[in-house]
Order: sequence, then C-alpha cells, then structure tokens
Amino acid sequence: MKMSELGLNDHHQNEVLNYMRFARTKSALKLKTVDSCFQDLKGSRLVEETFTVDEVTEMLDGLQAVVHSEVESELINTSHTNVLLLRQLFSQAEKWYLKLQTDISELENRELLEQIAEFEKTEPACAPKKMTPETNKPKLVPLNEGVTAELLNKEIFHLQTENEKLKNRIKTLEAQATCALDEKLKVEEDLRELLKLQDQKDQDKKFEQSSAYRNMKEMLTRKNDLIKELRKRLSKYELDDQS
Repeated sequence: MKMSELGLNDHHQNEVLNYMRFARTKSALKLKTVDSCFQDLKGSRLVEETFTVDEVTEMLDGLQAVVHSEVESELINTSHTNVLLLRQLFSQAEKWYLKLQTDISELENRELLEQIAEFEKTEPACAPKKMTPETNKPKLVPLNEGVTAELLNKEIFHLQTENEKLKNRIKTLEAQATCALDEKLKVEEDLRELLKLQDQKDQDKKFEQSSAYRNMKEMLTRKNDLIKELRKRLSKYELDDQS
C-alpha cells in the first residue's frame, strides 16, 4: 500500500505513522508483560516433574486470571488513548469553528483494516518526507497563531453571525408570506361570496321583470282583493247575526 493511498498529505501521514509507532510500542510492552506471566509461572511453580490434575488446573486458572487482567487493562487503556487523540483533533477543529464527524461503521471495514495493515508493513520503505522541527511537533498544536489566523477566526465568526441573521430574516419573511397568502385566500373567498350575492340579486331582478313574475303578482293582487272582499262580507254577516 503506497503512502498516497491513505489520501492524506505528508504532514498528516507523518502524524498517522507517529501514532502507529506509539501503538506498536505499547503493544510490545504489554506482550512482554504477558510473556513474563508465563515465565513467572514456569519459574515458581513448574519445579516438580509431575503434577496432579487439580494442581495443573489451579496453575492454569491463576495464569488465566493474570493474563485476563493484563489484557483487559490494555484494552481499556487503548480505548482511553484513542479518546484523547480524538479530543485533540476535535479541540483543534473547534478553534476553527469546524464540526468533524466520524463514521463508526468504518472502524470494522475489513478491507480498509487490511489496507492499513499492509501500509504498516511497508512503513520503513514508505517513510514520509522528513519534517522540519517546527512542523514535526510531538504535540498536536492548532494552527491559530499570528495575525492572519486571528483575522480569519474573526471573519468566520462574523460570517456565522450573518448567517444566523439571514436565517432569522428568512423565517420572518416566510411567516409574512404565509400570512399574506392567508389574507389573499380570505379576500378571494369574500369576493366569491359577493359575486354569488350579486348574481342572485341580478337573477331576482330579472325575475321581477319577467312576464311570469308580473302574472303571479297580478294573481296575488286579485287573491288579496278577493280575501278583502270575503272578509267584508263575513264581517257584514256577523253584524247581522248580532242584530
């Protein structure tokens, strides 16, 4: 696996190699500790030629407990070391107002893991370009020194502030647009109702001017006159009965 296949620049590739060397050294020390557990058992317990089953079981159980404890402590320490490394990266990113994102599923990508293993094997032949003492610092230092970096930070903060203002302005305009649309729909509905009323009035007016309406009106007038006449006659009959 070539260095370029990591997809990193020389500086970052050098940081990766530094961490891999650190992890390899820690693993070698822990393996020596595990080896010493076996050597201690050999030197302290394997002094007789024969052992009973119970004695062998006891020795193996004791060895298992010691090795289990050593491996567990190393795994926990490795996890904590990785957290510290991530903390350094995230702290540097936050100074530049960046938000990094990790993909945990990629940590179990067998193909990528094999590529990293191949890269580690070829490390001596693929060493990165020699870094200067200034750039090859053992501690991850955010590149936030100098007037340029300070101005850049201020500009980033200014842009973020303006971005928030624009977001709030957009929300306000959206709310105003929604309100205006509701008012428009209400006006259109009122207009339709007015048109219906006007149409109804026009129809009523046309009906009043029609011959059918005039004939009905004349019939009603005659009926009313007839009712009045009948009432008069009835009233006359009532007066005659009283006399």
